Amino acid sequence: MNKKRIVIMGAAGRDFHNFNVYFRDNEAFEVVAFTATQIPDIEGRKYPAVLAGKLYPDGIPILAESELAQLIEEKKIDQVVFAYSDVSHEYIGHKAAMVNGAGADFILMGTEQTMIRSKAPVIAVCAVRTGCGKSQTTRRVSEILKKKRKKIVAVRHPMPYGDLAKQAVQRFEKYVDLAAHHCTIEEMEEYEPHLDMGNIVYAGVDYEAILRQAEKEADVVLWDGGNNDTSFYKPDLLITVVDPHRPGHELTYYPGETNLRTANVVVINKVDTADHECIETVRRNVRDVNPAAVIIEAASPLVVDDPSVIRNKRVLVVEDGPTLTHGEMAYGAGIVAAQKFGASEIVDPRPWVTGTIEETFKKYPKIGTLLPAMGYGTQQVRDLEKTINSVDCDAVIIGTPIDLKKVIKINKPAVRVQYRLQEIGEPTLDDVLDKF
Repeated sequence: MNKKRIVIMGAAGRDFHNFNVYFRDNEAFEVVAFTATQIPDIEGRKYPAVLAGKLYPDGIPILAESELAQLIEEKKIDQVVFAYSDVSHEYIGHKAAMVNGAGADFILMGTEQTMIRSKAPVIAVCAVRTGCGKSQTTRRVSEILKKKRKKIVAVRHPMPYGDLAKQAVQRFEKYVDLAAHHCTIEEMEEYEPHLDMGNIVYAGVDYEAILRQAEKEADVVLWDGGNNDTSFYKPDLLITVVDPHRPGHELTYYPGETNLRTANVVVINKVDTADHECIETVRRNVRDVNPAAVIIEAASPLVVDDPSVIRNKRVLVVEDGPTLTHGEMAYGAGIVAAQKFGASEIVDPRPWVTGTIEETFKKYPKIGTLLPAMGYGTQQVRDLEKTINSVDCDAVIIGTPIDLKKVIKINKPAVRVQYRLQEIGEPTLDDVLDKF
């Protein structure tokens, strides 16, 4: 029987996972290439032979997604597997049309084929979009479990932007581990809050190998999802976070709608700042597609270390990069803090952007007057630092999960803004976890 020739469309995460759990060592398929998008500078590499298995002694090339139609024709590709997240159903439809038009099947893999079963209980926290508040929900779950004297090991959705072979299994217990693994800003944003709470964090590329190690030291494995991707592990409890600031997105984005339909618990976050009508729209949508889910309402109150730095000042607002870019949010914690604590002006950074940061604004023109904290590599971190220090402003509001002052030198007063999750009314996450 002829092998089916496959291309996997990805962004250095879900694509590698789908390959590892389904296509690696599978004699029925030949994976000709991965294609890459969303994340800068990941195309042009190879998925290394040491991770690709016995069928791929030379590894597998990672090409730019822009080359896909030509690749299908030249390499006689049979099927294209779509494997990245936080995109609209319309976007998926256009990609499917392009692939079908070039002559190949367009495949979306299901959860049963891509989820790994754990020997330890798994609680997964996912979302319907980037920027819903999944991270503070994960921290809240961790806080509750630790009070119940459970040892938590958090496994974070992949962000393998460096040497893939070296990043196959990564374990973080102390802050020095972040430097040892050459973490990007995006990685540190996700790992540091867990380290602050005393949690061990795993991440990397080979998520079955990661799970087998994590199981050995965990009472509970806590899956900390990324973007709005589905869990890599079969959850015993799935908590999905939705955002009433973007009503309707819970039904129109992939694979966020999958997370909504399969959730045991749905957290409607940000009810303290969203319109009542939007909250009710989201609630109706949840009930329509998942009537059995427990619904929890929550607020995301701000914590600011020194509001006086903001009051009556001309401020530059630096927000979480992925939330503003493929998350398509028009604002984040920094803007809310600027408004709440009386900034006199929000300074537009665009006249001062440089290098890769300027490229980000060209790719995502709707960002507007905010500065996304992009830091996928050393050059991007340098460009971010140069941009921040060039902007003519009185102060900088840091609305990112990581304290940027630890990563870059800022030449003007800076204040950090953080969110925490606070349940409103009943039931609470504590109630749910008691039953679990």
